[in-house]
Amino acid sequence: MRRASLQTDLANAQARNTRLAVRIQQLEKRLSHTLGEHAWRESGLGASADVEGLQHTITRLEQQNTELAGVLEETQSDLEAARAANRDLPRALNQRG
Repeated sequence: MRRASLQTDLANAQARNTRLAVRIQQLEKRLSHTLGEHAWRESGLGASADVEGLQHTITRLEQQNTELAGVLEETQSDLEAARAANRDLPRALNQRG
């Protein structure tokens, strides 16, 4: 009976050891990634927070520019229609009168 208990304890310890080894690998990978990012930022090679903010602003302004270009196109179309109506109006008045 004592032997079975020891074997169970050994199996449990081995399973725990396996779980801990996996967890250590996960933590080492996470630490490596974090240290790599930190070294990248500190080296000046990576994009700083300012650059990321500027890239976000550029994207927003490009979208706004596209929207304004659409509004300008509509306005120009309306202007052309108004000019055409103004050209036709004197002819229509002359034909009536």
